[in-house]
Amino acid sequence: MKTLIRGGRVLDPASGFDEKVDLALDGCAVAAIDNIANDFVPDRVIDASGCVVMPGLVDLAVRLREPGYEHEGMLASELAAAVAGGVTSVVCPPDTDPVLDETGLVEMLRYRAQRLQQSRVFPLGALTRNLEGEVLTEMLQLTQAGCVGFSQAEVPLASTQVLQRALQYASTYGYTVWLRPQDLHLGKGVAASGALATRMGLSGVPVAAETIALHTIFELVRATGARVHLCRLSSAAGVDLVRLAKAEGLPLSCDVSINSLFFTDVDIGYFDSRMRLNPPLRQQRDRDALRAGLLDGTIDALVSDHTPVDDDAKALPFAEAEPGATGLELLLSVALKCSMDCTPLALGRAMAAVTSGPARVLGASLTAPASGVGQLRVGGVSDVIVFDPAAVWTVGANALRSQGHHTPFGGYELPGRVRCTLVEGRLAYQA
Repeated sequence: MKTLIRGGRVLDPASGFDEKVDLALDGCAVAAIDNIANDFVPDRVIDASGCVVMPGLVDLAVRLREPGYEHEGMLASELAAAVAGGVTSVVCPPDTDPVLDETGLVEMLRYRAQRLQQSRVFPLGALTRNLEGEVLTEMLQLTQAGCVGFSQAEVPLASTQVLQRALQYASTYGYTVWLRPQDLHLGKGVAASGALATRMGLSGVPVAAETIALHTIFELVRATGARVHLCRLSSAAGVDLVRLAKAEGLPLSCDVSINSLFFTDVDIGYFDSRMRLNPPLRQQRDRDALRAGLLDGTIDALVSDHTPVDDDAKALPFAEAEPGATGLELLLSVALKCSMDCTPLALGRAMAAVTSGPARVLGASLTAPASGVGQLRVGGVSDVIVFDPAAVWTVGANALRSQGHHTPFGGYELPGRVRCTLVEGRLAYQA
C-alpha cells in the first residue's frame, strides 16, 4: 500500500534532517522525502499538520511477559501498548519462564509476534542455561533462531571465569553481550544506599555494586575484545567510568531507564511500591549525571525498562513488592519532556536517544529487511510515527493499553501523543 504523509515536520535524528515536507511510503520502504514524484498515487493520505513525523522508536528494554507471566502481560497487550506509544522495535530480555535458552522457544516467540503484525520483536538469548551462571548456551544456534545478543537479564554472574569464557566466545563470532552492571553480593538490597534508606530501614544497594561490576567488565573487554552493551546505568560514578572507557576505545554502549532519568530515592515517599525498581532510584547528583551523560552522548539510548507488574505483586510492603514499572507508552513523552527540561538538550538529540541511538546499539545484529530501523531514508524501512508534540495527557490506568498499570509517572502530565504508527508501511495504530 502507498501512503502519503502530508504537511508534517519530518525529523530524522540520524541524519539531522528537520524540515516541513511530505513523506511518501511504498509498502515496506520509504519512497521519497519531499520531491514526491508526480506519478506517485497514494492509497492512503495522512494529514500531519502540526505534528512531527519521525522514525519509529526503538526500545532496548521491554519485558513482554510471555511465556510464563501472562497474568502480568501478554504479547498482544504489550505490543499494542508499544505501537500506541510509537515504539516500532523492541528488544526483550531472556528472563521468561521458561528462559529463552533454546531455539524452539525463540522461534515460537518471534512467530507469535510476527502474527500480531505490530512492533518488531528482537529477542535476547540467555547467556547461560536457565540463567544459572554455570553453562554457556548454544549462542550460534540461538543467533540463527533470531537472537540479537545474549544477556543474564537481572541475574548477575557469580563466576568471573564464566563471564570471561562467554565474552571470549561472543568475541569470536561478533556477538554482543548485554549486561546490567551489578555485583552479585552487593546488589541484594531494595533501595539505593544513603541517608534515606537508613532512615526508612531499607536494605541498601551501594554505588560500588555498579562500579565494581563495571571495572570487571572493562578488564574482560580489554582482554577479549568482546562488544558489550551496559544496561540501565544508575550512578554518577558509573557514568564517569563509562565515559573514560569509551574514550579509551573499548567497544561499549549503554542505556538509561526513563525512571532513573527523572526520579530519585526521595520519591519513594511513604514506601510507595511504584518506586520499587531495578536498578534502585539513586540520589539527585546521580540523576543529574545521567542527564548529562545522555546530553554528551556517553549514554547511547533511553529505554522504558518496561516491566508490567500486577496489582497483587505491588500491593505489598515496599521491600516485598515486585520491582518493575510500565513504560512503553511513556518513552516518547519522557524523551520530549527531557528535551524541555534538560536544557540545552534539543529535540533532535532527545529523539536520537530513542531512535538512531538504540538502533546503532543493535548494529550488525539487524539484517534485511530490518536494516534502516531508527532512521528515515529513501529505500529504508517504513517504520514511521506521527505525533503531536503540543498535546498533553495525564498518565493513568485508563490511558494505558499495557496490562500493567503501575508506573512512577502515575498522575503526571506529560507532553506528546502519538496520532498514528506505521510498521513496514502498515497502519498498526491510529488514535
